[in-house]
Amino acid sequence: MAEQTPTPPTPPTPPAPPAAKAPPRHDAKTITALRRFALSITIFNILGYSWWGFEQGFAWPFVALATGYTVEIVLEIIGARTEGRAPRFRGNGFRGLVDFLLPAHITSVALNMLTYVNDQILVMMFGVTVAVGAKWVLRAPVRGRLRHFMNPSNFGIAVILILFPWASIAPPYHFSEHVGNPVDWIIPLVIIFFGTMLNAKLTNRMWLIGAWVGGFVVQAVVRGLIIDDISILGGLSMMTGIAFVLFTNYMITDPGTSPSKPLSQIAFGGGVAVMYGVLTGMNIPYGIFFATAAVCLIRGGYLWALDISLKTRAKEAEQVQKQAAQALAGVQGEAAKA
Repeated sequence: MAEQTPTPPTPPTPPAPPAAKAPPRHDAKTITALRRFALSITIFNILGYSWWGFEQGFAWPFVALATGYTVEIVLEIIGARTEGRAPRFRGNGFRGLVDFLLPAHITSVALNMLTYVNDQILVMMFGVTVAVGAKWVLRAPVRGRLRHFMNPSNFGIAVILILFPWASIAPPYHFSEHVGNPVDWIIPLVIIFFGTMLNAKLTNRMWLIGAWVGGFVVQAVVRGLIIDDISILGGLSMMTGIAFVLFTNYMITDPGTSPSKPLSQIAFGGGVAVMYGVLTGMNIPYGIFFATAAVCLIRGGYLWALDISLKTRAKEAEQVQKQAAQALAGVQGEAAKA
């Protein structure tokens, strides 16, 4: 009887390599700004619902947050699997998860606070989904990485206003409906103080604020001079409202969707002001949100055009170098033969 050759043991399957560590989403300075921004807007909402007169349902901020958190986490998991890396909310415990959700927290609370859709809570949830989800769709190359270029909460608000004409922004009076003097003066002063501290020390967006505020004054005066039935003082009076102060200090200055260089900040802030003047002169309501969305879209197109131009120039330079190397090699070969 022939002996059977023993079958060699199957070597153990090597463990799968660990997923690549995700690059940090934000630097330390930006995270600090996001934490303070999130804390500020949370306190603002608590006071708004308990004292000042916010008119949305008391449960709506929690529904907005649940929607924003869910969309952010699900899209991050999908993106991590697609890019072969670990999700950014892992690796630093509960604190890492909280820091990861800060942008979604700010976007969700801001969108709910600044829109009024009657009792149609699904419309508000749709706006939050669009605002958070757009960060994964509308992106442009910045310093070698794809980054979103549309201001999330502003974009979500603009989409709601376009798709649901019966919807509106929150009435400006609800920011101080249940308070009187001097509290209704103290509220905007406090917002300006803390907003200035935040933008001067952390986001470095004071050039943008200056260009936006200065441009707003100019467009109000120009509209008053050109259009007969426009009051210059009426156009300027909008600047005294809490909604304008909030927009100036906490929305248009979003560090993720606004430029960082001073000249670029001036162009961005001034561009929003000019666009607002044009839209308002055309009797288009809610121009402040549409103007911001339009300028963000223009900036995104510029970033893509700049990236394509740089890549084209790099390819042309590489081809020139190859041709020069080939020509030099030919000359050296002829010299060697001689």
